[in-house]
Amino acid sequence: MTLEVDSVSLVLGDGDQQVTALDKVSLVVGAGTLCAVMGPSGAGKSSLLAVCGGLLPPTSGRIKIEGKDMTALKEDERARLRRERVGFIFQQSNLVAALTAMDQLLLMSHINGRKPDRSARERAGQLLEEVGLKHRAGHRPHQMSGGERQRVGIARALMNDPSVLLVDEPTSMLDHGRGREVVGLLAKQTEEYGVATLMVTHDQAMLPWADQVAEIEDGFLGSPHRPDIDGGPPDDS
Repeated sequence: MTLEVDSVSLVLGDGDQQVTALDKVSLVVGAGTLCAVMGPSGAGKSSLLAVCGGLLPPTSGRIKIEGKDMTALKEDERARLRRERVGFIFQQSNLVAALTAMDQLLLMSHINGRKPDRSARERAGQLLEEVGLKHRAGHRPHQMSGGERQRVGIARALMNDPSVLLVDEPTSMLDHGRGREVVGLLAKQTEEYGVATLMVTHDQAMLPWADQVAEIEDGFLGSPHRPDIDGGPPDDS
C-alpha cells in the first residue's frame, strides 16, 4: 500500500492568469507511514491533496496508488479507485448533520455499493471503539465536540479499508490539546492499518507524530526527512 507522486506539475488558469500550483513534485509515502507536508497558505498543499486524490488531473506527471497509475485511468475508473482505495479527512469533519456516528460510517458502505449489513455494522462498531467513541454511536454531530467529530471523520475514512489517507489540516478547527489527540490517533491508525497517510498542516506542534516531513513553498516540494524532534511523540499521545 503506497502512494507515489512522480514529477507532478499542476498549472491552473489561462494565459496571463496561469499559476503553477505544483512544480515537478515527487514523493513516496509507504504503507504505515504518516508523511506531513508543511507550508504556508497558498504554497500548494491543498493542490497536492486534490491531485493525489484524483480530484484534479495533473498537468504532467503521474500519481500511483498501489502501483496503479491513477492519471492513466478514465474518469469512471479514477472515481472507482478513489472510492475504494482513498480515504479523505477534512479540516472540518464534514459529517452529515442528520446522521448518527454509526450511520456516518455505514454511509460509506452504501456509497461504495455495499449493503450496510451485519458485517458492515460490526466493522463500524469496531472503528468507533478504536477511536474511543463507541458510546457515541447513536449521537449526531451537534451532540459531539469538535475533537469527537474529527475522530468520527477518521473512523469514517477507514471504513472501506483504504490504501491511502489524505488529510487536510485536521487540527485547524481544534484547540491545541484536541489537535494533539486527533493527530496522535491518526498516527496510531496509520500504523495499525498499514495505510499511506499524507497530511498537510501548518502546525509544527503536530510533527512529533510524523514519520517523515517535507516542506512545500510556491509549488516546490523539498525532500522528505525525519522530523528533527527529540524524543518522539509525547507520552499522552
